[in-house]
Amino acid sequence: MANEQLKQDIIEYSKTIGIDKIGFAAANPFSEMKARLKAQQDAGYQSGFEKGTIEERTEPELHLTEAESIIAIAIAYPSKMRERVKNERGKRRGTFCRASWGTDYHYVVREKLEMLETYIASRVPGFRSKIMVDTGELADKAVAERAGIGWSAKNTLIITPEFGSYVYLGEMITNLPFPADEEVEDGCGDCTLCIDLCPTGALVAPGRLNAQMCLAYQTQTKGFLPDQFRKKIGNHLYGFDNCQVVCPKNRGIDSHLHPELEPDPELVKPELIPLLSISNREFKEKFGNMAGSWRGKKPIQRNAIIALANYKEESAVDELIRLMNDDPRPVIRGTAAWAIGKIGRSDSYQAIRTAMETETDPEVIEEMEKGLRFEQVAT
Repeated sequence: MANEQLKQDIIEYSKTIGIDKIGFAAANPFSEMKARLKAQQDAGYQSGFEKGTIEERTEPELHLTEAESIIAIAIAYPSKMRERVKNERGKRRGTFCRASWGTDYHYVVREKLEMLETYIASRVPGFRSKIMVDTGELADKAVAERAGIGWSAKNTLIITPEFGSYVYLGEMITNLPFPADEEVEDGCGDCTLCIDLCPTGALVAPGRLNAQMCLAYQTQTKGFLPDQFRKKIGNHLYGFDNCQVVCPKNRGIDSHLHPELEPDPELVKPELIPLLSISNREFKEKFGNMAGSWRGKKPIQRNAIIALANYKEESAVDELIRLMNDDPRPVIRGTAAWAIGKIGRSDSYQAIRTAMETETDPEVIEEMEKGLRFEQVAT
């Protein structure tokens, strides 16, 4: 095919701009993915964060009318921090999942794709394309699978032979008919560790996720965290990647290939108590460049309160009482009241009772009642 040489040139160029893996796929509709997405929708398993209709997520021609092929890329990110920080009583820390370490990957991957786009446009008159990175409608994982980036694993992630599942994905729909790459053979075999060790049973079957039960999703919601998830999130502030950590294909994988993706320990493992009083401006200045900041500070603060309760961190109680009494957000007031009760400092239950006398929000009052139930257990 005429574009075979151009394809090889693109592959060579991609290596010079920090693209760790690249693959080419036909731009035919993703019929199998469409059926899977419909089943997810019918079962109520979607998170609600998905962008676009099922058709928009599976039909490339809806985004580029003359779509012929799709170029998929993967950027590897670290799984371990080179510097460690102490997590100790009085200075307890929370954690952001690995996919949120370093600079927001949306910008990093998009920049690589834009450089690739510019290169191809300089080579081919009339070249047209459409770039997508996660927040685009097209299903990234389906594209990556078809393009031979990796296989679709039982934990629903793409696993690459070289970098495990610690990769960010992006794609470019093009009007050029490149030779397609072969798909990677499924490497999961009989292993079901990710399913067996999922703390909420969110992985309902191999390759099938009930997003509503996934702790990664739950850490990003803005309302009260359901009781069933509070202990299970531990100290997680954003995301939950145990299904990657337990995967044998990720054993020993730790890629430090991009300085902009290196984690700052003070950002990805921040102290919890200072988070409770951080202003919007301070939050944006400190965490705004991380992917985990996209939902704003409220879910992070709610999760920080729950983490302090799970630690039973008594040094946080005075700050939690302040939040219970003064914070204008019902979710924060109520979660703080519940946490005060769970931590169980002997002099703090009266603070909940006092606050109940003036509280008017029924959901907050319910959380206060939950907090007071811990006193009955303690006695």
